[in-house]
Amino acid sequence: MKSLFSNLSDKSRFKPSFKFILIYVLLFSSVTAFAQNYRVSGHVTQQNSEPLAGVSIQLKRSTTWTQTDLNGHYTLDLPKGKHTLEIRYLTAQPIEKTFDLNSDLVLDIIINETTEVLDEVLVNAVRVGSSSPITHSNISKEDLEKRNLGQDIPMLLNFLPSVVTTTDAGAGVGYTGIRVRGINAQSTNITINGIPYNDAESMGTFWVNLSDFASSTESMQLQRGVGTSTNGSGAFGASINVLTEGVSNKASAEIANSFGSYNTHKHTLKFSTGRLNDHFEISGRLSNIKSDGYIDRATSDLKSYFLQGAYVDTNRLIKAVVFGGQEITYQAWNGLEDLELLKNDRTFNTAGMYTDADGNIQFYDNEIDDYKQDHYQLHWNERINNNWSTTLGLNYTRGLGFFEQYKEKQKLVEYGMENVDLGGESITRSDLVRRRWLDNHFYVINANANYKKENLDLSFGTSYSTYDGDHYGEVIWAQYAGDSPKGHRYYDGNGKKTDANVFAKATFRFDEQLSFYGDLQYRNVGYATTGTNSDMDLMEIDETFNFFNPKAGLTYQFDSANALYFSYARANREPSRKDFQNNMDVKPEQLNDFELGWRYDNPAFRINANAYYMLYNEQLVLTGELDTTGNPIRTNSGDSYRLGLEIEAALRLTSQWSLQPSVTVSSNKTKASVMERDGELVDLGKTNISFSPELVASNALVFQPKEHYQISLLSKYVGEQFMGNTDSQASKLDAYFVNDINVTYEWTLKSKDDAQKKPLIKSILFSGLVNNILNKKYVSNGFYYTFDDNWSDPNQITTIEGAGYFPQATTNFLVGATLKF
Repeated sequence: MKSLFSNLSDKSRFKPSFKFILIYVLLFSSVTAFAQNYRVSGHVTQQNSEPLAGVSIQLKRSTTWTQTDLNGHYTLDLPKGKHTLEIRYLTAQPIEKTFDLNSDLVLDIIINETTEVLDEVLVNAVRVGSSSPITHSNISKEDLEKRNLGQDIPMLLNFLPSVVTTTDAGAGVGYTGIRVRGINAQSTNITINGIPYNDAESMGTFWVNLSDFASSTESMQLQRGVGTSTNGSGAFGASINVLTEGVSNKASAEIANSFGSYNTHKHTLKFSTGRLNDHFEISGRLSNIKSDGYIDRATSDLKSYFLQGAYVDTNRLIKAVVFGGQEITYQAWNGLEDLELLKNDRTFNTAGMYTDADGNIQFYDNEIDDYKQDHYQLHWNERINNNWSTTLGLNYTRGLGFFEQYKEKQKLVEYGMENVDLGGESITRSDLVRRRWLDNHFYVINANANYKKENLDLSFGTSYSTYDGDHYGEVIWAQYAGDSPKGHRYYDGNGKKTDANVFAKATFRFDEQLSFYGDLQYRNVGYATTGTNSDMDLMEIDETFNFFNPKAGLTYQFDSANALYFSYARANREPSRKDFQNNMDVKPEQLNDFELGWRYDNPAFRINANAYYMLYNEQLVLTGELDTTGNPIRTNSGDSYRLGLEIEAALRLTSQWSLQPSVTVSSNKTKASVMERDGELVDLGKTNISFSPELVASNALVFQPKEHYQISLLSKYVGEQFMGNTDSQASKLDAYFVNDINVTYEWTLKSKDDAQKKPLIKSILFSGLVNNILNKKYVSNGFYYTFDDNWSDPNQITTIEGAGYFPQATTNFLVGATLKF
């Protein structure tokens, strides 16, 4: 660990402000003053009296929570008064228990294993339990609801450990990105109900296609490190798995509206029929989000929907789920390269810029990204007996869309067009408008079986997916088109990808203290392309990859509050389409991940401290450069590593005040780097991996004077980072410290005429979010490039460096109200 902390001692690399130091000293200071409390305790069991471990028990509309130990036992210390507990068995909808507390109370809870457990089976193959040796964080529907005012899912996850987020338009609506431990979205595996969501070819995740998806999410789990075996492109440092809306027993409806800075509006309509005839439920959502964006012309028009039909009985859950959306966004992926503009006109957007015939700067109105994606899922979960359950998942995803660009003085020959003869003059260049299309189909089948009995949990299964995607470009207008027809197709290619895997994983409990986790996965990937790519180069790939990914870990439970865990996991991952396009000799990457952690949990204080060492071979790291669609370019880095310490905690200071801090300190290095500079090969030695800050910290200071009212001060610090892998000062992004305020108040309505009669509107949830309250002008993302100048001086080669930046919004707000019927 010496190398980790010696790097941090360099003052030029680590300059947190006095405010930052003060806040984080306070976060981890011990607190001894507590209000007068009574103890609530008991056991959580199944109907057969078997104890349930890892059950989450949370005070409703509060950050106070605990979970059951291996014996199903729990304790909570609460002040005198009326309380409601929400009991969740992993992914289940909560069971509520309301009681008046004026002395110590024993409250035993029996979970009826119908939809609670069957809902869990949907994601059982890709999730881990609370006692697992896998580092993870769980996010509930209530956690998402507090700040769900229109921003995309990455922004709602911004305060989780080791997470850094960014947005092209600057205000969290439209194209957004997330990195975990410095690992980009291409290496983060995303599943929805166990179905892969990452694009099969690019491996990227585009949440903009599923706007307001948080409103249809039951729960999420973020796994850091390799995590458990998963479906789709393998997790290569992080995974996020999403469980959509659970089956509701009661009929309900919601109307949610919010508005805020930059003309941002969100409108959502939700409904559920509740259980019809005790077996059937239909639920759905319609959403529309619009925003002008912080960056000039960076508008977003996002429409999405969610529809679910479910059948439930004692041993069966069948779900048909259809969801999707369409996004139309004005492009904002160019960033700003002009430092003078960054300082004085930081919202300037170069996208769509051209010069008209009179020499005036103009902006093309339709410089947009227009994409529609629809997902069709069918899930059949069956409980065969008390020990065995199975799940079958089917998916079809349809994607179709384009982005449109005005391009000046383009060579006609590069678009497969003939030069134009105009009055005896040969016209070789022309202004034109092009569209680049994606037209794809994605099919998935998952099948899993789960066995649970006393000291053994066993899960095994298989997944197969196939992707077929067309890539083509059209010229829809040209100043000089000659005989070329409108819609002239200037490149045309196809990519086909298959992904098959089988896995088996088990947790074996030797006794009440020691348990073993093992996970074996074999994965076969085939990828083939034909035709030409967007550079009009022939792209013919036919590659097959075979990967074996073993994982193992131990958990030792000292007592009901203390647990120590260790895990090892290997992951292998294939290159993406863009990786091949940039370098046909690109290699697959391999990761060996070692994790050592300690968990402590009691009603007043919870902490998870985790040390990790991620050792890479041929890691595909970001070069800092972007392609023509704003996507990052990657290259193999040889041997590299990420070494870090994560601490996540929750402290209940009093009955009304609590803290939820997290901090990650890390060292992220390539072991040996070389580059060609000024015509000579230079050995750079050990360098920092791009977009990997050494310090990331966050905190939520929560004040909850009443059960329905909460104010949170949300703080985020991201240390200095480099956009390239050469440690060049030209590629440096400065550290930033940003604070938000989130306020929620839920007003429960009661009928005035009849106390027994339920009002039409049950409650109204008021939410407010002020982002960047200190008006910090900061940049969270960018790009870096180099090129050799060999024309200014024919006798000398000079390496030129350049960088671009994505400014984020200054102080802005969102407010909303949700009517619950």
